[in-house]
Amino acid sequence: MLRPLLCLCLLSLPASADVAPKSSIRPEARPAAARPATPPPASAPDQAGLDAWVAAFRPRALAAGITAATFDAALSDVPYQPDVIRRDRNQSEFSKTLWEYLDSAVSDTRVRNGRAALDRHRATLDAIKARYGVEKEVVVAVWGLESSYGAFRGSQRIIPALATLAHDGRRGAFFEEQLIAALGILQQGDTTPDRMTGSWAGAMGHTQFIPTSYRDYAQDFDGDGRRDIWGEDPTDALASTAAYLARFGWNAGEPWGMEVTLPEGFDFSQTGEGVTKNAADWAAMGVRPAAGGALPESEGVSVRVPAGAQGAAFATYPNFRVIERYNTADAYVIGVGHLSDRIAGGPAIKARWPRDDRALSFAERVEMQRLLAARGFDPQKVDGRVGPLTLDAIRRWQASIGLVPDGYLPPRLLERLRGS
Repeated sequence: MLRPLLCLCLLSLPASADVAPKSSIRPEARPAAARPATPPPASAPDQAGLDAWVAAFRPRALAAGITAATFDAALSDVPYQPDVIRRDRNQSEFSKTLWEYLDSAVSDTRVRNGRAALDRHRATLDAIKARYGVEKEVVVAVWGLESSYGAFRGSQRIIPALATLAHDGRRGAFFEEQLIAALGILQQGDTTPDRMTGSWAGAMGHTQFIPTSYRDYAQDFDGDGRRDIWGEDPTDALASTAAYLARFGWNAGEPWGMEVTLPEGFDFSQTGEGVTKNAADWAAMGVRPAAGGALPESEGVSVRVPAGAQGAAFATYPNFRVIERYNTADAYVIGVGHLSDRIAGGPAIKARWPRDDRALSFAERVEMQRLLAARGFDPQKVDGRVGPLTLDAIRRWQASIGLVPDGYLPPRLLERLRGS
């Protein structure tokens, strides 16, 4: 799977969204905030353009197995959605640090509400665990981050949003595929066009499945003949989330990861997803759980330092990469994992964060990559995404000027990079 990973410490997020790839549950972003009360009206040319696109799309949809009756019922007089286009065009302008993200994602209120949600649905979650092998705290944590335990499932009608995005063409092929899948859901009778609501980008229900993921992984766990992820009862949505994680290799009984302490003199070139070791090998290097005890045994364990040498460190296990299938932003994965631990009664993160630092903006990340390449530390891409290649370039530049090569580059180090 091609995964555009983001740097933990400089998480690039829309003001109210998480970032994810096409192969995950949902597309590039999911807004958490409510839509504007009065979306801007569509212009006549925009509406005419969408109408023409729908007419041209109809034969393709019918060739894909959508009936004329389903297509016409869903897309006759479909309204153009200018607010959807505005949101899609402005995803890269805002940034959050990991600690700012976690302040909300794992707030005391979200932890408390998560424990209450688990208690309220314990019997259902136990049955889901028995079938799919995914711990109930993890399923509830995904639910908590995706829709605040069902409180914010999104009110955007999915069919007009997807039609508008597919017509727009910026990611037309992707959204056309999602639209065909959404029409297939309607054709199956799982829901109706008016009831099929969610985010502007097409994510739906309690745990925010995009239509193709719904098509492939949604479950009718309550046996009523419909895979209902939209209604007040979250049973099918929670089971669908567990089924998705199980399908991509969830290891029951193994952690997603944990906060760890690193020994004096630790080699920070060994951090990041590109370095995996047996847990026993990390333990031999002096890596210890921050809460005490021993590292659980496993292959494929990495150490990640999202705020560099001065912040929290995490040993991450193969289940970390399974959660990444839901959303590849490392901050999201840590958010789900840490929230699940807190719901289960675990402690808060012990290490301090460098709260005086801010995240780099998208423009600053692009500038950073260009400067690194100009100074002989080529990150291979100039796209504003701080993934493994950029982290490696940062580490090499840090080592060249005598800094700890931890891959953490806040604004104060960007200034130094500019002057080097």
